[in-house]
Amino acid sequence: MEPGPGSPAGPERRPGDCVRAAASGSALPAASFLGYEITVQHSRDRPLVNGVVRLRIPRAVIKAKCAPYLTHGKPARRAALMNLPDTLIISTYGAEYRGIVQYYLLASDVYRLNRLRWAAETSLLKTLAAKHRSTVTAMARKHRATITTPHGPRTCFQASLTREGRKPLVVRFGGIPLKRQKKTAITDRLPDPPTRRKELIHRLRARRCEYCETRTNVEVHQVRKLADLTRAGRPQPRWAHLMARMRRKTLVVCSPCHQAIHHGHPSAPFTAGTSPAAYRCCGLFPNSV
Repeated sequence: MEPGPGSPAGPERRPGDCVRAAASGSALPAASFLGYEITVQHSRDRPLVNGVVRLRIPRAVIKAKCAPYLTHGKPARRAALMNLPDTLIISTYGAEYRGIVQYYLLASDVYRLNRLRWAAETSLLKTLAAKHRSTVTAMARKHRATITTPHGPRTCFQASLTREGRKPLVVRFGGIPLKRQKKTAITDRLPDPPTRRKELIHRLRARRCEYCETRTNVEVHQVRKLADLTRAGRPQPRWAHLMARMRRKTLVVCSPCHQAIHHGHPSAPFTAGTSPAAYRCCGLFPNSV
C-alpha cells in the first residue's frame, strides 16, 4: 500500500494501524484504503473527538478528478462533447460528478469537492456555450433550476426532453448537498435469475437432422429474415417451406443436407457419401429418390 499524499515513505501501513496508534497515544500519517484517507483525530479544544477514526478525501484524488475539466489550470470546454445534444452533454457531466460525490459522502471533508463542482460546472457551461456560439452567462440562465433536497433547496443545471406518450426525460447536473452522511444503506441488487438455454441449443444437442431426420453430426443453416423464405413469384424449395412452417430462421441439418441447400442444383449423381435426402432438400427430386 502506498503512503498517503505528503507522507514520508516508509513501511506499509494498514487501516488498523491508525486505531492501534490512537489506543497507544501515538500518531501516524494517514493510511490509504479504498480511495479514502484514514486518520485518527486529535484536538485540544474538543477532547471528545480524540481517538475517533476519520475518513478524508485525499488531495491527490480531488486534483485527479478535476484534471479532465481543466486546461492550463482553468476550466475549459470539452470538444469531444460539443456535437452531442444538450441533454446528453448535461447527463454526461452529471453522471461523472454524481458518481464521485456519492462515493465520498462518507468523508468528513466532503465539502472539499466544491472545487470539483466548480471545475465541472464551468466546463459544462463553456461546452454548451461553444456549441451554441453563446456565452456562459446565457447558458447558465437557460439551464439553471432549483430543486428540493433533505438539506434545503439547491441550485443545479438541467434540461428536459419531451417524449410523446411518456414523461419528459429530465437530466441534471449538480444539486447534491456536500454534507457528510455518517450512515449509508447498501442496497444490493438481487442476482438475475439464470437464463434458460435457448431453443437452438437443445436442437443442436439432439444431433438430429431436422430435414432427413438422420441422427449424426449436425450444422446450422441460417437465413437473414423469414420474409426471404416466402418471396412471391419464386418457387421455394422444401427446406424453405419447412423453415417457414417452423417460423425459425435456422434449420439444424446434417452436412450432406447443408451442402445440397447451398448448391441448389446438385448435378452429380448419388455417391456413397451422399444420402438421397440431401438431394431432396432442394426440392428438385421426388420423395422416391
